[in-house]
Amino acid sequence: MVNTLPRYFYAQPTLTAARELLGARLVRMLDGQRLAGLITETEAYIGEEDLGCHAKSGKTKRNAVMYGPPGRAYVYFTYGMHWCLNAVTEQEGFPAAVLIRAIQPVEGVEVIAARRQGRDTLGPAKLTQALGISGAQNGLDLCDPASGLWIEAGEPLLEQNVLHGPRVGLGNVPEPWKSMPWRFRVAGLVPKPEGNLRK
Repeated sequence: MVNTLPRYFYAQPTLTAARELLGARLVRMLDGQRLAGLITETEAYIGEEDLGCHAKSGKTKRNAVMYGPPGRAYVYFTYGMHWCLNAVTEQEGFPAAVLIRAIQPVEGVEVIAARRQGRDTLGPAKLTQALGISGAQNGLDLCDPASGLWIEAGEPLLEQNVLHGPRVGLGNVPEPWKSMPWRFRVAGLVPKPEGNLRK
């Protein structure tokens, strides 16, 4: 039985969802094979007021999924080469999402390793490459396994095993948004942050 996270999980406050997604299992059906990794790092982006968020300038064709119902995948392209996966949160009409920044492979490990040429999956662009996630998955329902992309409940993490800090790559974003402690990591698993893959 698939223990998919329900819609109401994503409808809760974004910071709560971002914290509770740590340890959950991100699952992708790719070419008939199940690939999965435990989520080890997330970031929260919350509303048009958040100047680090794609919604800061209002609704656009690119960020429209963020304004839709919770539990949808918001997949965006950045730097002309990278895809990043987010889970839309809160209520429909309010743009918020959790960026999934890193996973620890636990199923289909050999396939994931081959797709990454033996490199790690600790970075938002790395995990999308590993799981074959692209713009084709933008808007998919993460609550429905038939979509081929979903998240399953994991084991809750003790607070002592969770690190909090500012989001990555917000160099030109003014305070207080630049330093908001809206990044959540499993202690001991994530290396130095990479790039400017924000949303």
